[in-house]
Amino acid sequence: MTTLTFTKLHGLGNDFLVALDPPPSLEYRGAEIARSLCDRHRGIGADGLILSRASVESSSTALLGFKLFNADGSEAEMSGNGIRCLAHSALDAGLVPDGQEFGVATPAGVRQVTVARRSPTTAWGSVDMGVVKVQGEADRCNVGHGQLLVDVGNPHLVVLGPDPATIDVKTLGPLLEATDPAGLNVEFVTLGPGPDEITMRVWERGVGETEACGTGSCAAAAALHHWYRTGTAVTVHQPGGSAAVELRPDGSAVLSGPSERIATCTVEA
Repeated sequence: MTTLTFTKLHGLGNDFLVALDPPPSLEYRGAEIARSLCDRHRGIGADGLILSRASVESSSTALLGFKLFNADGSEAEMSGNGIRCLAHSALDAGLVPDGQEFGVATPAGVRQVTVARRSPTTAWGSVDMGVVKVQGEADRCNVGHGQLLVDVGNPHLVVLGPDPATIDVKTLGPLLEATDPAGLNVEFVTLGPGPDEITMRVWERGVGETEACGTGSCAAAAALHHWYRTGTAVTVHQPGGSAAVELRPDGSAVLSGPSERIATCTVEA
């Protein structure tokens, strides 16, 4: 058994267990530990487990590593909310500067991050999510319906339709996820309530329905902009709260939103 200390945080209800500089042996057991600790009935409960090592050796300017295991033990390439929670945890630990940019090395590439403290337990973070690749044509969307594949370092299917509150996400989510052999994250989106605003529910592969999704917010914003329904500054409303997405001329996106520290725990794993 190994003693593991981690922090539980959430970004708009999308919650993670973050372990900074974990024992190297723990990384080989990441899937097993994620399944155990993320279980909401028999463990601590979370959407995923993030393992991070400081001072990543790379030709880039990355400062923190990022390895994310979903609640089912599968690995994810990226997570916008997860990176913001990692940044918040690292800020609390004194590993990164308050309000200054630093790098995080993810399997999808290095992402530049800024995090600023808002209160003893809350912070505001922004993540350069890299290039968002829309795979499809703008004319595939009619008056109120459409679907589009979007790559944000991980795969998404954005489905434009009626009010997401009326959608049976727990039934449709896994069916649409399975349409790709590697699995898809699925966003159910509608326009509004205001200009350059969208409302979304998300089904995340390896987790299920979550209260928010950072990469999903970027995918949905990019799809709706691709369909000429929004501008480049989009507010994405989700069950857990609202995130801001800025779509840049070079095709990249910046995700911004709050994070909150819930607890610090020590367990035998």
